[in-house]
Amino acid sequence: MSTEPRLKDPAGREESPRPGADAEHAARETLEDYTLRFAPRSYRRWTPTVVATTAMGGIAYMADFSIGAGIGLTHGTGNALAAILVAAVIIFVTGFPLAYYGARYNIDLDLITRGSGFGYYGSVLTSVIFASFTFIFFALEGAIMAQGLKLGLGLPLWLGYLVSTFMVIPLVVYGMKALSKLQVWTTPVWLLLMVGPLVYLMVTDPGTVDRWLSYAGTDGQGGLDTASVLLGSGVCLSLIAQIGEQIDYLRFMPPRTDANRRAWWAAVVVAGPGWVVLGALKQAIGVFLAVYVIASVGPTAAAEPIQQFKAAFDAMMPSWLVVPLAVALVVISQIKINVTNAYSGSLAWTNSFTRLTKRYPGRMVFVLLNLAFALTLMEADMFSFLSHVLSFYSNCAIAWVVTVATDIIVNKYLLKLSPHAPEFRRGMLYAVNPVGTVAFVAASGLSIALYFHALGDTLQPYSPVAAALIAFVLTPLMAVLTKGRYYLRRTTDGIDEPLLDADGNPSAALYACHVCRQEFERPDVAACRTHDAVVCSLCLSTDRIGDHVLPASSAAI
Repeated sequence: MSTEPRLKDPAGREESPRPGADAEHAARETLEDYTLRFAPRSYRRWTPTVVATTAMGGIAYMADFSIGAGIGLTHGTGNALAAILVAAVIIFVTGFPLAYYGARYNIDLDLITRGSGFGYYGSVLTSVIFASFTFIFFALEGAIMAQGLKLGLGLPLWLGYLVSTFMVIPLVVYGMKALSKLQVWTTPVWLLLMVGPLVYLMVTDPGTVDRWLSYAGTDGQGGLDTASVLLGSGVCLSLIAQIGEQIDYLRFMPPRTDANRRAWWAAVVVAGPGWVVLGALKQAIGVFLAVYVIASVGPTAAAEPIQQFKAAFDAMMPSWLVVPLAVALVVISQIKINVTNAYSGSLAWTNSFTRLTKRYPGRMVFVLLNLAFALTLMEADMFSFLSHVLSFYSNCAIAWVVTVATDIIVNKYLLKLSPHAPEFRRGMLYAVNPVGTVAFVAASGLSIALYFHALGDTLQPYSPVAAALIAFVLTPLMAVLTKGRYYLRRTTDGIDEPLLDADGNPSAALYACHVCRQEFERPDVAACRTHDAVVCSLCLSTDRIGDHVLPASSAAI
C-alpha cells in the first residue's frame, strides 16, 4: 500500500505495526481487500443493493461491443444472435452456483475452487487462468480507450496504451471501499451514454433495424449455420471467467437473514450470473452499431466501439459534442472495468504466489505485474487478432468454470461426495484433488486440441462444446471413482465451535491468532499444530516449515 498506517484488526481496533514478518505484512494489507482469505462480517457493512450496484459497475467494459461486432460482421446477424444466446445460457447456468457460494460463504472464486475439486495447490492452475483473463481483458479495454484518445485528442496509440494503463493505479490500490464509490457514481452516466444513442436510432430510423436483422456477414453462409453459431459462441464464452470478478464483489455481501432475504437473492442473481444479460445485450448492440457504421468506416473500423458510438452520437446531436461524448463514454467504461481487472488480477497472482512460495510480497507488486502483461499485449496490437485470442482462451476458462459448477451442483448436492460447506484452509485440504484437476486438464487439453484442428477441420468449431461436456462428465465420474476421499485432509479443524451460525451464515465469533496477534472470525482460523492456540489462514499460508499446519486426520474421507 502507499503508506504505513497504524494497523486495525477486523473489529476496528488499532494496533502497533510489527514489521518484518510475511504473515503480518499480509495481515496489514489484506485488512482492506482480504486477498488471501474469508471476508469477515465486521467488514461487510454494505447493503445487498450497494454490493450489487458495485459488482454490475465492473461489467461496463466496451469489449462486448467489439466481440458482438466481430461475430456479426463475420457470420451475420442471425448466427451472431444465436451464438450470443447460447453462450449467455451456459454462462448463466454455470455462474449461478459459483455466485451463490461466493456470497453465502464470503470467499472469492479461488477459495471456492480449492474446496470444489482442486485442492489447496491444485487451484493454482485456475488462479493463473483467471489472472490471464484479467490482463487479456485489461489489454482489450486499454486498446479501446487508446483508440478513443487517438480520435479525440490525437494521441498516438502507444501513448494511449500507457495512459490507459497507468491511470488506474491510484484507484486500485485502495481496494473495495474506493471501487464501490467509483462504480456507484459512474454507472448512471455510463448507462445514459450507452443506451441513449441506440434508442434514438431505432426510433428515428426504423430501417436500421431491418438492415441489422438482414445482414448476412462476410463468410457467405447466410441463414443459421451450426458451425458459425458454435464458433461465435466460443468467442463469447471467453467471458465465462467474468463470474470471478463478480464474486470479488459478491463476497462482501452481508449475511442472509429473514429480513433481507429478497434483496439478498436479487443481488446475488443480478450481480452474479445476471451480469451476462447486460453483457449479451451489449454484444447484440455491438452487432447493430457495426452494421450501422460499416458503410461509412469499413469492416475493420466498424468493430471499434469509438467509431460505433461516434456515428451514433453524430446522428442525434451537434457535431461539436460528438467526439467529446464518444471519448467520455469510452474513458468511463475503461476506468470502470480496468480498475476491476487490475484489482482482481492482483488478488489472483498474490494468492498463487503466496501459496507456492509461502512469501507475501504485497498485492501492489502484482498490480504492477498484471499491468505489465496487459501493456505488452496492447503494444503487440492484440486488438487486431482479438477473436483468435479469445477463442483459444475460452477453452481453458470453460473447462475451469464448468468443473467447479458441476462439483457444486452434482458432487455436493446430488452425489454428496463433496463436502457441502466450502473449505479453503491449508491443512484441511489435500494438496491436489484429482476430481477437479483431472477433469479440468482433460477438458481444456482436448478442447484446445480440437481448436487447433488436431482432430480435423469438421470438429474444430466444437471445441467450446467439448470443453463444457468433458468437464461436466469427468467431474462427477472422478468423484465416484475416488469416492470423494481427496476433498478433505482433515474432518475437523480442532475448534469445537461450528463454522456456521444458526442461520447458516459464517460465524462472526472472534479468535486471536497467536502468530500475528490479530483477531479473526471463526471460518478464518484453525487450531495450531504445536501450540495450544489458534492460527489464522494467513499465517498458515506463510508458514514455511509447516509448524502450525495440522496433520492429516485418520478420519478424513
